[in-house]
Amino acid sequence: MKKIVDYRKLLGVTEAAELQELKTTYRSLMKAWHPDKFQDSPESKLEAEEKSKTIIEAYHFLVSIAPETRAQSLAEYTLTTSTAAIVDFEFKSQVLRVDFTDGNSYEYFDVPRAVYVKLVNADSPGRFARRHIYNEYVYRSTSRLVASA
Repeated sequence: MKKIVDYRKLLGVTEAAELQELKTTYRSLMKAWHPDKFQDSPESKLEAEEKSKTIIEAYHFLVSIAPETRAQSLAEYTLTTSTAAIVDFEFKSQVLRVDFTDGNSYEYFDVPRAVYVKLVNADSPGRFARRHIYNEYVYRSTSRLVASA
């Protein structure tokens, strides 16, 4: 997905970056782009504010899809996807958001439109998702976007 690639490029990390590397990179970028360092002109301070907001957003997003983060929440994810029914789902720009009866929501990235169409037309969307979506695509929890890095 373009968003993932752009955020990795912004932080200068690879796909294999671990949480500690993300944290170190994030801190060094925030030191360089902190708005308090740009007091000389309002334009440069505004630019630094925008850049720091983008860096923060990228960091939190990449932490939420990191393998370590997903490993920490695997038990809850497995419980949700195996026992809770789908309440609603939405597809936008190759991102599929699925809401479950237990209150959890997950986003799945790079889902082809054809897979979404099959989900919509499936006799049992839950069964289709268990077989073709839940363990096939990069996902993140949207109900709990807290980073534990």
